[in-house]
Amino acid sequence: MEKKQKKFLTVAPFECAWRDDLRFREAGRGCVAFDAFAHNDVTIVFREQAGSQHYHYKRDNSPHYTVIIGSHRNKRLHIEVDGKTVVDVAGVDLYCSSTFQSYWISVFDGLISIGKGRYPFQNLVFQWLDSKPNCSVQYVGLSSWDRHVGYRNVNVLPLTQNHILLWKHVGCGEYEGVDDGKEELEENIGDYEYWGLENFLENWELSDVFFIVGTEERAVPAHKVILAASGNHNFSSSNEDVIHLQDVSYAVLHALLEYIYTGHTTIPESHLSSLKALSSRFEVMTLVKKCEEMIERFKLNKKLFNSGKNVEISYQSSWLQCNTVFPYRLPIDVKRLNHFRLTGEYSDVDIYIEGHGFVAQSHKIILGLWSFPFTKMFTNGMSESASSRVCFKDVCFEAFVIMLDFMYGGEVYKENSVVVDTLLLQLLLLADQFGVTLLHQECCKTLLEHLSEDSVCPILQVVSSVPSCHLIEETCERNFSMHFDYCTTACFDFVMLEEATFGNILQHPDLTVTCEERVLNAILLYCSQSKELNAWDRVDEKLLNSTPELVFGERLKSLDLFLSFVRFPLLPYEVLKKLERSNLSRHVTTFRQLVKEAISFLELGFTDPDKDLNVRFQHRRSSFRELQYICDGDSNGLLYFAGTSYGEHQWVNPVLSKRISITASSPVSRYTDPKVLVSRTYQGTSFAGPRVEDGRNTAWWMVDIGPDHQLMCNYYTLRQDGSRAFIRCWNFQGSLDGKNWTNLRVHEKDETICKPGQFASWPVIGPNALLPFRFFRVVLTEPTTDVTNPWSFCICFLELYDLLALRHSDYLGIILVSKLLEGDNYGQWSHVIRISISAKNKIGFINGTIKTPKTAYAKYPIWQRCNDMVLSWILNSVDPNIASSIIHAETATDVWNDFKDRFLQGNDTRIYQIRQSNTNRDNNLSQFITQR
Repeated sequence: MEKKQKKFLTVAPFECAWRDDLRFREAGRGCVAFDAFAHNDVTIVFREQAGSQHYHYKRDNSPHYTVIIGSHRNKRLHIEVDGKTVVDVAGVDLYCSSTFQSYWISVFDGLISIGKGRYPFQNLVFQWLDSKPNCSVQYVGLSSWDRHVGYRNVNVLPLTQNHILLWKHVGCGEYEGVDDGKEELEENIGDYEYWGLENFLENWELSDVFFIVGTEERAVPAHKVILAASGNHNFSSSNEDVIHLQDVSYAVLHALLEYIYTGHTTIPESHLSSLKALSSRFEVMTLVKKCEEMIERFKLNKKLFNSGKNVEISYQSSWLQCNTVFPYRLPIDVKRLNHFRLTGEYSDVDIYIEGHGFVAQSHKIILGLWSFPFTKMFTNGMSESASSRVCFKDVCFEAFVIMLDFMYGGEVYKENSVVVDTLLLQLLLLADQFGVTLLHQECCKTLLEHLSEDSVCPILQVVSSVPSCHLIEETCERNFSMHFDYCTTACFDFVMLEEATFGNILQHPDLTVTCEERVLNAILLYCSQSKELNAWDRVDEKLLNSTPELVFGERLKSLDLFLSFVRFPLLPYEVLKKLERSNLSRHVTTFRQLVKEAISFLELGFTDPDKDLNVRFQHRRSSFRELQYICDGDSNGLLYFAGTSYGEHQWVNPVLSKRISITASSPVSRYTDPKVLVSRTYQGTSFAGPRVEDGRNTAWWMVDIGPDHQLMCNYYTLRQDGSRAFIRCWNFQGSLDGKNWTNLRVHEKDETICKPGQFASWPVIGPNALLPFRFFRVVLTEPTTDVTNPWSFCICFLELYDLLALRHSDYLGIILVSKLLEGDNYGQWSHVIRISISAKNKIGFINGTIKTPKTAYAKYPIWQRCNDMVLSWILNSVDPNIASSIIHAETATDVWNDFKDRFLQGNDTRIYQIRQSNTNRDNNLSQFITQR
């Protein structure tokens, strides 16, 4: 990668962004990968020289290519060459949207390839070949049409012979700890670079045919299946193993074989005619064409070449999904090669699997060029070296067949594609066992793309034992930690994880829980290896008539370690008192000590300054705001809370303030008004009209709570409008991307709503209630009771409840300043922290403009939550000695005023007296003032 753009770039209408680093290394050959969002078109320009900021391709008369990815409305792909349209197609699966999407565009000697996704040369969507290629384009321009376009993660990549090398150029920033995985991937790719068909060029290992060339009758080994797949070598029978070429020199035959085995060769100009003749004899037509082109160039312009000099000839593949070395960069006919696999023609080994029997007739050279272990098996003198029969034990038959398909075709074919299930994991292990590196990478990519909360545990159980899957393991651990509640309650697979893996999850910085008690419950469940969902009190009951050794067995030592990862001070005081009296405290020493420490902390504050640095006394990175359902139409739900800017001011319609967005299945109109659904006034007519999706009628309302928030929903409320079109069959769904939906509750023949204007609420139960989502929708699955307009979804109110994930920037343990308040640095400290708190829109909590409401006031809990948050920020930003003096303060305003009185307006006489009476020169002034 030449340069990675880390900043978000916005291109104004009818402008173009040019940068010196957005440039191909080799003119006419390169790839640009990027993320973009747009309300209209995304436009990429390829030009010989960089243009100006106000450059526009419509006004450009110089040679250039322009690729235009249409919006989600027109879904058209447009390519222009020098201002003239050459491609204008609709319906391709490639278009931009108002959210960031990933694309890649490559230019290779006039062959323009366009795909989607974060990995170049994967997910190819469209290709077009210029019959008169412009091989001089080098600069890449990021342009726009009549609306702003946003770009990020822009990478300019070179086109290498082995395109899998591009993997190590493309960043994967969303995965924490990716560096080790990248080094591991580069190492594997490096190994593969030195292992391929080129290693068997004129090599006697695994050869089954040889040439006798020249008058010196030199023997040159080769492989029948490779020669037959590249042309027609006139093997009259599979037993013929000698080809006599007395009229051909070794240099010419070597050039032919080198071209077949490596995709390129070098030969003196005087031998071109002989090479053409030999290529024609064996019908290697791509080489024949190359030789003819070279000979024609010599005839047209002899001055360009000096007779006797070497000429380089390379095979140019038209395939740009070159995610593998073999066979796409070689002059190998893939269809012919697969025909040999299916018919067994030229095969030299029969493969069997114990417990299944015969699998396939194969070719040792094909297996060996992909796998170094296979080559050693066939060449190191073992029984397999001399035998034409190989039997494998403890191998999955289905996975082995897919691996064979990959070896012969260079890709996992669509009919063999698998989701994250047992077969894919078996394929991953098989690729690792036999060292098929590129298949291993394909499996890893598929696992990452389809990773979910349901698959993370089975994957971890497998990949934790595979050293080459370190990146997958880290990604799974992060996914598990971010969905800890769901992964530890939806099933009990996590109790079978390795102890080191579970420990990594418990210590992960992204561990997200709704309450600390869930961490304690998961640890006790894991260590007791229970197959039932037990809270800590159930484990406590077992200890009434048993011992820790019997309850926890071999994981008792792990229990002592894992308990230290529980942040007991975050538990409610009442729960801690119960734990103090429990059998767990009585029998498990570590448990008793941690509970006692937490109670002391809550009752007395810090007594040991070193504990300030202990993570057990800090809030987790991600926290939740509880939005509890009380009654129909209450003010406790998420959508009402969003209308207050999440507790910042008086309520206004959150759609108007753009805190959330609501869309319907039909266009916005007088009676399809998104802001009505979150208003506090009754609307007599409000409906979402019908639309056809996947060939079926439906209607829906959808809520987007924004990229900064996610909700675990356990309750929702609807209100019927003034009509009698009552819903009976519908689904309540959640989604992270607005495309892939999870059913949270399915309603079949539900007659709850039976009156105009009626409220109705339903709980969401089961594991899915523990999954956080950004998008929610209610969607009709059957007609309503209205015969006239059966697919009009008539509701005028919607509300969602339970746990709202706070933004990471607002978590309680955040430290707003780089240097803590020590007393004498108050002026600088107060200036910095005022800026930080003001940036978070909380300045009113320290300057007194937001007054403390009465406890009976309905919004007192909201004020208290924000006040406590600001207090925690201040506590984390001062010296421990100062913090101990304000630990029991009730409001952030009181603390701020106290600091101002104490450090800004200090009494000079008092300071002088303290200095004179200071017998311990190691204590600083602020410590004495704190003790006043």
